[in-house]
Formats: sequence, C-alpha cells, structure tokens
Amino acid sequence: MLFKKVSLFFTAFVVICAGFGIGVYVGYSQRPAIDQVTSLYNKETAKPAEVDFSLFWKAWNLIEEKYVASGNLDRQKMVYGAISGMVGALDDPYTVFFPPVEKELFESEIEGKFEGIGAEIGMPKGILTIISPLTGSPAAKAGLLPGDKIVRIDDAVTTDLTLDEAVRLIRGEKGTEVALTILRNGEDETRVIKITRDTIRIPVLDMEKRDGGVFIIRLYNFSEEAPHEFRKALQEMARSGSNKLVLDLRNNPGGFLEASVDIASWFLESGKVVAREAFGDGTELEHRSRGYNALGAIPMVILINNGSASASEILAGALRDHLKIQLVGVKTFGKGSVQELVEVTNDASLKVTIARWLTPSGVSLSENGLDPDVIVEMTPEDMEELRDPQMEKALEILRGME
Repeated sequence: MLFKKVSLFFTAFVVICAGFGIGVYVGYSQRPAIDQVTSLYNKETAKPAEVDFSLFWKAWNLIEEKYVASGNLDRQKMVYGAISGMVGALDDPYTVFFPPVEKELFESEIEGKFEGIGAEIGMPKGILTIISPLTGSPAAKAGLLPGDKIVRIDDAVTTDLTLDEAVRLIRGEKGTEVALTILRNGEDETRVIKITRDTIRIPVLDMEKRDGGVFIIRLYNFSEEAPHEFRKALQEMARSGSNKLVLDLRNNPGGFLEASVDIASWFLESGKVVAREAFGDGTELEHRSRGYNALGAIPMVILINNGSASASEILAGALRDHLKIQLVGVKTFGKGSVQELVEVTNDASLKVTIARWLTPSGVSLSENGLDPDVIVEMTPEDMEELRDPQMEKALEILRGME
C-alpha cells in the first residue's frame, strides 16, 4: 500500500530497497499462525499474557502417553475438537467452527438447497429454540411454531448441545424421520413432533392482491435472490393498480445484509441510514440507502412476529425509524449480531460474530428485538382455524389511511 504511487524521480536503488522491504513484509505477514499469535504477547510494550498455552500441550502429551487407545488417535479430529471447544467457550451460539463435513452442510444451506426439516433454529439464553419454520417445509407442515423450545432431538437431550451439534442431529437424508420433543409457550407439558426430512428449497417471497387497492408481499428470507424477486413483486404491484402495501416479515429469519439494504432503498431517500454496525472496539459502520425511493409515501404496514430475525429486524427497524411505519404483531426474535465466514483451511471454516446491529435510532437488536406498535397475538385456535388476526389488523389500519 505504501507503493501505490511511484515517482519517476525514485532511483533504482530506492526501488530495489522498496522491493526488498515488501518482500520482508509479505514474508512476515504470511508466517505461520502460531508465530503471529505468540508475537502479540512478546512485544515489549504489551501486557504479559495471562494465558498459559503450555496447559494445552501438557494435556495433549498426557493423552498421547496415557490414553488407553493412544495408538488409534485421530489427531486431526483432536485439533478440530480443540478449536470447537475454544469457540464454544465464547458462549456465542452464532460463532461456530465448521470442520469439513459441517462446512459442506453449511455451504449447501447457503446455496438455498439442502435436506432436513426446513426450520431456522437459535439459542436465545442458551435454550435451543425454533426461530421460524420455512413456509411449506416439513417443519411447518408438522406444526412447529416460532418460539417452540426443543428439549430433545430423538434421544439426545439438548441442554449440552451446541447450536452446530443440534443442527447436525436435526438435518439428515430425505425420507428419514426425526422426533423433536418440544415445550411450547404457555404449555406445561412437552409434546413430541415427528418430522420426515425432505429436500428443502428455500422460497424467497410470494404476493397477493386484495380488495381496496391493497397488495401483500410475504418476504420469507433475505437471500441473494431477494432484491431481484422484490423488484419483480413491486412491478406486479404497479401492474395491479394497488396503492397500499402490507409487507409481511413474519417467520423471516433474515439473511444477507445487502439484500436488506437494497430492499430498504425502495422506501428511503439516498443516504438515509438503514443499519448501524457496532464493533467491539467502539467503532461503527453505517449502511445507507441507495435511494430508489419509489415507495416512500405509500401507505404501508409491516407484520412481524417472534420468527422475524436479523435482516428482517433491520428492515422493519429502519422503515419505522425513518417513515413511522407501524409494526403489527408480536415482539421480534432479537438476532442482531453480524457474522463473517472465514476460511481457516480449504476444508474448514469459522463463522465468527464480529459486530452487533443497531437500528438507525440506536436500538440494539440483539438486546431488545423490536416491539410492535400494535400488539396482536396469534392463538393456537387461530392457527387451527386458519384465522390471521395480525393480517386483519394490518388491513384495518390501511383502510383507516384512506
């Protein structure tokens, strides 16, 4: 970076020295990771390290010397296990180490096609919980609901499982069955729900025209395809002659930040803050609208529930902060952390939490989620009778805007 602009007045000697200096720097920055780590603790100005890495090596050597089956040790698996243990000690369910098999599974999910039950899960307060079942998935058809707490996966008690371990147990080949023992909010007894796994294709959205000029867009996730599909939905809305919008973000577990920013840009003027990314060192990065701003004045209501998470909360929070759009439903999930996927080796990767999301007004999504402006609960009876009082309330509010 120091040599982006090279003056013609530099002598050959200076250029040669520069080349040598770059070579030294590159060689230094690409030295083994263990050297980079230990160098942090060997600087004269640094505080002496409080971590004694010799404990790890002593334990390793004791296993090599004394373990009854030391001749059959899978040392690579031991390394993966050590990394997983280190990551688990962070008590952050969204920071996850992916050894080869898990890395492959995760990548298949990102691509939008995998085999399993089709439900987003999380661990709020250390409890394995359904964030949202995907629309049309085996999980949804079996009756899983946002907020269901998973007590057992087949015979495995979930209290000692990491989020990654739970995902591996729930996912599986198409046609196989998994039994989830769940505790539902408001109930005292657990229930067992058996689900047959299938190939899961993650839907993006669907749309519907209603009487009175109302158009409904149900956005199911913020995948890479979401901005393109949302644009198509808006074109369909224009062709239908609708002039009011219900944006349904219920059971939308989130996805890519860029998708959320792009969709927000249809409603917000250029430069308006969509989300604030707060890092551990106290710095912030603001993500701003691109200013398509074609719908900023349209009468609109947003539906949310406890399955609305991450990018859903970002979009809903930004539109409420700037446009005073009403949120109808129940409190959102509160998944406001930012993960970066880093390749550790060709076969393993680390998904690490690097920041927290804040709404433009500074509300921490991780700590609070979003409270609705109009609280409307969905009862089990509503679901059984296919009633949707949350949607009905949104339509009532829009009718009052005429």
